[in-house]
Amino acid sequence: QDSDTAVVSLAGIETQISLTLVEDVKIGDYLLIHVGYALSKISPDEAQKTLELFSEAGMLDMPSQ
Repeated sequence: QDSDTAVVSLAGIETQISLTLVEDVKIGDYLLIHVGYALSKISPDEAQKTLELFSEAGMLDMPSQ
């Protein structure tokens, strides 16, 4: 793994993505990802709201909190 890639995890699934389009990504950051590329960083609140919407739409099986 080089500095232009990262491993991300969502609902227990890990995949490697490209970071070439986003600067200054750190472990723990939330990212908007599409077809293997990080497009932008997002806030933890925005990430939570997005995950809840995906879950409600049946697009993501999220554990209850």
